[in-house]
Amino acid sequence: MRINPEIVENLAVNFIRTELSRIGMKKGIVGLSGGLDSTTVLYLLTRAVGPENAVAVIMPHRVSSPSSVEDAMDVVKTLGVKHYLIDITPMVEAYFEKMPTDNKVLRGNKMARERMSILYDISAREGGLVIGTSNKSEILLGYGTIFGDLASAINPIGDLYKTQVRVLARHLGVPEKILRKKPSADLWVGQTDEGELGITYQEADKILYELVDLRKPVEEVERSYGKEKVRGIVDKIYKNHFKRLPPQILKISTRTVGRDFLYSRDVLT
Repeated sequence: MRINPEIVENLAVNFIRTELSRIGMKKGIVGLSGGLDSTTVLYLLTRAVGPENAVAVIMPHRVSSPSSVEDAMDVVKTLGVKHYLIDITPMVEAYFEKMPTDNKVLRGNKMARERMSILYDISAREGGLVIGTSNKSEILLGYGTIFGDLASAINPIGDLYKTQVRVLARHLGVPEKILRKKPSADLWVGQTDEGELGITYQEADKILYELVDLRKPVEEVERSYGKEKVRGIVDKIYKNHFKRLPPQILKISTRTVGRDFLYSRDVLT
């Protein structure tokens, strides 16, 4: 679980530069919540392409914590990057006027997808790539919204566990108040990641590391952490596997139905 943050920083910075240049772009777009992950990614992006090519998008909702916006604005000022501040309350609430619900998860998913919709619109306007901010813990546990916060063009921290992101963030100089924050998607008042997951990231990361990276048998990991906790994590990994896959596409062109049928003039016209 230990990382050399200087090496990881260099790898992440080079990754961002390489992927942007590969498709002929200079800018990166980050949805900035004021939390640990998005702040860390913005720091990496700024070091990779300079503040003049980094764009932060802050998208609060009326239930968002005011301190989240304040922290995000402080980061923007510190790094000297261009930013957009867009309140998503009007568009989200307009939808729920037509499709009312008290289900917090449904509302949270809509908010996450609304934010990603805005990010991709701004990426087109700015001519930049949307940079992902989901860490390895969230991706493995399925703690994210498909086509919402899990969407991105590239992701420099997707192979770092939450606890490793914290180490990297401290190395990069991320403000202490952000390092100390309780992880939260800020989707409703009082919401925290660990409260929803039912386990701390510190413990979840250790279990995930042994299961996924060290490939230890489930039974062996259970002896160290308890059957209930380990099985709960294993269930989340399998249940949410679809979130880690691109859409499945039926491959017609590789079927043995005959080239004459597939590409006949009658079919194509």
